[in-house]
Formats: sequence, structure tokens, C-alpha cells
Amino acid sequence: MTAGLEFVFMLTRDDRTVADAHAVLDRVGDVGLRHIGFKDVGLPFGELRALADRVHDLGARSYLEVVSVDAADELRSLEAAVGLGVDVVLGGTHVAEGVRVLDGAPVEYWPFPGRVEGHPSVLRGTAADVVASARRLAGTPGVHGLDLLAYRFGGDAAALAAAVVAAVDAPVLAAGSVDRVARISALRDAGVWGFTAGTAVLDGGFRVDAASRDVADLVRAVLGASRLP
Repeated sequence: MTAGLEFVFMLTRDDRTVADAHAVLDRVGDVGLRHIGFKDVGLPFGELRALADRVHDLGARSYLEVVSVDAADELRSLEAAVGLGVDVVLGGTHVAEGVRVLDGAPVEYWPFPGRVEGHPSVLRGTAADVVASARRLAGTPGVHGLDLLAYRFGGDAAALAAAVVAAVDAPVLAAGSVDRVARISALRDAGVWGFTAGTAVLDGGFRVDAASRDVADLVRAVLGASRLP
């Protein structure tokens, strides 16, 4: 019997933190979320700091996913993540520099394996390229996990996720376009640690057997699906 997955609820739409993130937290604060994240774009950093504090007040771990495409912007976001007090930084591609920025900080670093381009981000290259990148990153001191854009990849997402999981001794989070229960099931079979979902939940488009499209009800339904054996 396979174990359930961790669900990281992202307060994001189209790879940006939503303007009403605090209002969304008001609606989902009592559903039992253990992991809540947001992006490094969409709100000023002062508001992101308040958001991180609220996530901790709910008893959840906080995640900042870095989607800056410019190297200097990415490193500034990593520096800001330390000041924001988040628990985990997701994403980023300039890993050697990122490890130096986060050295000594109480922040886990889960960068993107493979060649990530654009905004919203997509994963380019072959599966073999992504697996090789994942293996290199997972062996890098200061890297604690991997943020895999499985469903932003042009090939078989589930097969890619399974290959990455098999290649590394680190937790693998599947991020981006997880918008239906079938994809949760495929990722569970692939052995990933967890997945993120944001836009599909916030917009009521997540394909799940839930009578209501209300964000709190959808979050409960996705949590339920993530915990199925």
C-alpha cells in the first residue's frame, strides 16, 4: 500500500502570489493544512512577510517559490526569503550561488532540476537531462529537496517524476499544473513526497469529486485525495 502525499497549498495564480492572499487564508485557516506557500512575485516583500507570519500562526510550514528568471533577481529573492522567515525556499536555478546565500540560515533549499524557462515556468530538455540535473543537485551540500515541474514538462510527467525519485536520495515535490485527482494518483505511484496546487483550487477548476467549488471545500477535497492510500 502506498502512502499519502503532502499537499502544499499555494496562494498563487499563474505563478504569482494573489492579491487577496490574506482573505484566502481567512477562508482556509481551519481546514488542517500543514504546508502553505506563495511566490516571490505578486506582492511587496513586506506583505509577504506578514503572509509568512500568518502561515506560522496557523501551525503550517511556509514555502516561498522563486520564479524570478533573472539571476540577480533570483538571488535577491533568496536573500529576502531569509528575512521573510519562511521554512522552505522552492525553485531557483542558480544553485551554487543560492547555497551560499542561504548558508547558515534556518531555511531549507529545494531548487528546480533541469532547464527551467519563462514565466509561467516550463521545464525544457529530455527526461535524461532532467534526471541527471536532479542527481547533481541532490548531491550538492545545502540542497535539501527538489522542486520538480513535472506537469510543465513536454513528455510523460509521471514517468519523469518516478525516474527522478529513483535517482535521488532527497524528497521530490511536484509543482505546477497538478489540477486533477488522476495526477495526484500518478504522482503517488511515482513516489514523490508531495505536490503543490494553487490556481486550479483558487479558480474552482480542480477536477475532484466535491459538490462545492468554494476554495475551502476544494482544499478539503484535495487534502482528502492526497491522503488516500
